[in-house]
Amino acid sequence: MKQVKRFFSPPKGSYFLFGPRGTGKSTWIKKHYPNSYYIDLLLADALRAFAAHPERLKDLIDANADITTVVIDEIQRVPELLPIVHAIIEEKREIQFILTGSSARKLKRAGVDLLAGRAIKKAMHPFMASELGEAFSLEKALKWGMLPLVWGAQDHEEVLQTYIDLYIQEEVQFEGLVRNIGNFSRFLSVIAFSHANVLNTANIARECEVKRSTIENYIDILQDLLLACLIPVFTKRAQRILVSHPKFYLFDAGVYRALRPSGPMDTSNEIDGGTLEGLVLQHLTAWCDYSKGKYQIYYWQTKAGLEVDFVVYGEEGFWAIEVKNNTKIASRDVRGLLHFKEDYPESKQILLYNGKDTILENGILCMPCEEFLKGVVPGKPIF
Repeated sequence: MKQVKRFFSPPKGSYFLFGPRGTGKSTWIKKHYPNSYYIDLLLADALRAFAAHPERLKDLIDANADITTVVIDEIQRVPELLPIVHAIIEEKREIQFILTGSSARKLKRAGVDLLAGRAIKKAMHPFMASELGEAFSLEKALKWGMLPLVWGAQDHEEVLQTYIDLYIQEEVQFEGLVRNIGNFSRFLSVIAFSHANVLNTANIARECEVKRSTIENYIDILQDLLLACLIPVFTKRAQRILVSHPKFYLFDAGVYRALRPSGPMDTSNEIDGGTLEGLVLQHLTAWCDYSKGKYQIYYWQTKAGLEVDFVVYGEEGFWAIEVKNNTKIASRDVRGLLHFKEDYPESKQILLYNGKDTILENGILCMPCEEFLKGVVPGKPIF
């Protein structure tokens, strides 16, 4: 596959680069820092060497005065390296550290704050439609997701399934995050049904036949492995009675499809709706992280059943976005947006759907989802 120019913009100093495996962190870094001293902790010999003697890093740098950039790939595998990196930075040497990670769990326990703000936290996401340009296909994205590892593969299904199996084996088992890998594997199939829905841990616990506290721990693990996120309710200046629980999303549409079991009782519309909604969210998440300024993503839902899928609120914008897996728009589809507009006239509203025409419905802009996704570019307004 042709090299895709990513929107990620690196800082000048040292930084952490987080992102799930397969998002292209290593590929991007090898291209942009070809002369760096590169430590790949996925390699068994490097893992053994630095896990046994993390101070070896300082010895290597002391012995090589020409080193100006050090990349440590998958830093969470040897968090004991963080104090060494911190000490080197404190010596005010002109060395830039790029520390990549696909899990934040061990770093949380070790204390990323050991670097005391000396390294900025950045993130890399799956492809955005605007990065792919004319190569983007909504049909392909909804079926296989946007992970570079999967997007460029010849056998998308095999690579996607292998990706999920490796996450369970390499990340969960390697870090010793769960005692019973069978329970966790069953949980993954069950939690996929919660994708794009309000989270109900009690129901999931009953389905998995484990304690609710275990489910809450499993969900924390998914978030720490950057495989899922929870979207809170937008409550600023609330004028209505709102629900209180967050919504749950897996980080990539293809991963969601691969994890979610399907059978005769599952309608394609139900699965496709969650897939489309998740695809929009992963674009909004990437836009927020790649754009300058601080933004947060919420959803809005009242006890009476009014709902807006996504609310993006930040320093330079306030947007309400509804996603419908329909080819035509009816007046009921914009009901939630109209009520949100009443409460928040400062916001801009849009409905995304699977049709071909951009139209107005009761004053609400309705746009084809594919066209919208291609127009989401970091640094520019969402719409």
